[in-house]
Amino acid sequence: MSKKDQSLLEILLNDSSFQNWAKCSNQNDIDYWDGWISKNPSKIETVYTAKSIITGIGFKKTSLPAGKINMELDAVLGQINKKNNTSVISLKTKRKTRISTYVSIAAALLIFAMVGGIWLNTSSEVVRKTGFGEIIDLKLPDGTSVVLNGNSEIKYDKNNSRAIELQGEAYFKVKPIPSTKAKFWVKTQDLKVEVYGTQFHVNTREAKTDVLLDEGSIHLVLNNGATKEMIPGEMVSFSKEKNVVTHQKVTPELPYSLWREGTYVFNNTSLKEVMKNVELSYGLEVEFIDEELQSLQLTGGIPNQNLKICLSAIEKSTGTRIVKKGNRLILFKNSNN
Repeated sequence: MSKKDQSLLEILLNDSSFQNWAKCSNQNDIDYWDGWISKNPSKIETVYTAKSIITGIGFKKTSLPAGKINMELDAVLGQINKKNNTSVISLKTKRKTRISTYVSIAAALLIFAMVGGIWLNTSSEVVRKTGFGEIIDLKLPDGTSVVLNGNSEIKYDKNNSRAIELQGEAYFKVKPIPSTKAKFWVKTQDLKVEVYGTQFHVNTREAKTDVLLDEGSIHLVLNNGATKEMIPGEMVSFSKEKNVVTHQKVTPELPYSLWREGTYVFNNTSLKEVMKNVELSYGLEVEFIDEELQSLQLTGGIPNQNLKICLSAIEKSTGTRIVKKGNRLILFKNSNN
């Protein structure tokens, strides 16, 4: 590795933004570094060397004695430094940030794993989260689109993006792979959704999972061992905790609350249920001063990417007044109506 590449490697290892990119933990940093890499293809080897150092080695606790660790460390560092005709490096010294220090430490940790029986964790898990009120549009490595609602999370192995774990709410447009007929799985606390290529909505809020199919067909494997086949326009709800399942056709009479890429979709939905969606997406608490307001019914779409606009639309639709005080939303009758 040239001195210029060594210098770049040191810069990357100490750059918090690059660390976020390597750990896939901040979308802005991911976008920035993806763009930087595309403009600097000659640096790709150095970039992925830095990423490997940041993400490649992790350890669980072990009972290996501290004395043995120090002994093995001294031996490894001594051998490395002897080969390179350098002086003995102390691990306790943090002043030097040259690349040889990183390589030595990485090699020493690897020896510990071999000598002490330490479990080596080469985790390749990718985690994407949204904050309260945040909505992000993701493109998975296989070409599948995922729109992740506020206060939600997906996880998958970077080597298999067609097996997703979901907490919260998301809308999937699965890319079919006809040549291999590769399945796509979405796993929640209640069930697994099995598909080849289709569009569907999954909501894991409130101790149950709701699945609504828009296009194609899907196969559900419930956690109680039962299975369900779905066709477009059907909705299945299942709670592992209560072991209760419903499977029904979506009709104008069926009450439901859904989410569509920035819009709440309500059909004969009570105001209590509407506000529950707001609570979960924005991390707020709702209080009804006039309890009879809870039973008011809403049908139609309400934008949900801006809290102020969302609440204003609810007020106009229900003839209510909503006041935000800190982390609380207080609802009462609008005296002007």
